Amino acid sequence: MSTFKLGVLVSGGGTNLQAIIDSINSKKLNAEIAVVISSRKDAFALKRARKHNIPEFYIGPDDYESPAEYEKAMIKVLQRYKVDLVVLAGFMKVLTSEFIEAFRNRIMNIHPSLIPSFCGRGFYGKKVHKAALDYGVKVTGVTVHFVDEGTDTGPIILQEAVPVMEDDTVDTLAERVLKVEHRLYPEAIKLFIEGRLRIEGRKVKILK
Repeated sequence: MSTFKLGVLVSGGGTNLQAIIDSINSKKLNAEIAVVISSRKDAFALKRARKHNIPEFYIGPDDYESPAEYEKAMIKVLQRYKVDLVVLAGFMKVLTSEFIEAFRNRIMNIHPSLIPSFCGRGFYGKKVHKAALDYGVKVTGVTVHFVDEGTDTGPIILQEAVPVMEDDTVDTLAERVLKVEHRLYPEAIKLFIEGRLRIEGRKVKILK
């Protein structure tokens, strides 16, 4: 049986990429990262990939005439490496319907809140945690979901709550949420690899 291949799209530090690498190395995840693609040349995630001898590419959106041409370049690389699942790990570009259609129900994303709260366009990174603190919520969390044509609107795979403390700052909250992300993302990927996720409309059923 051939190894399950992941293609990881990144834009920044790549801590979720590292969590996936660690899960594979500790045999918790029966997969290999076939390729890492970054939208930013200086993304530290590319160094993480190099350190683990994972093929890595910088494909910059500004180097192409249109979003469609940019995405075609990414699709070409992902298909060349025969990727089974596309994993967005801090990828800061919104994908168009052409890309989504090429990997329909085979693209995952992680978001640092309990969707549908504090999500959609403009809600990324620490902006999400600032919004949660400004609103005064007592609970935030992490969501792993399939990607569809909207922004953070795809069917939800896993969610986990993270309590908001009275003295939390954006940084302390982000740190606690990130720990959950690093555990939850490999868990969701594992369910996919095992064929235990079934999409029914807006819902994802987890099969026993």
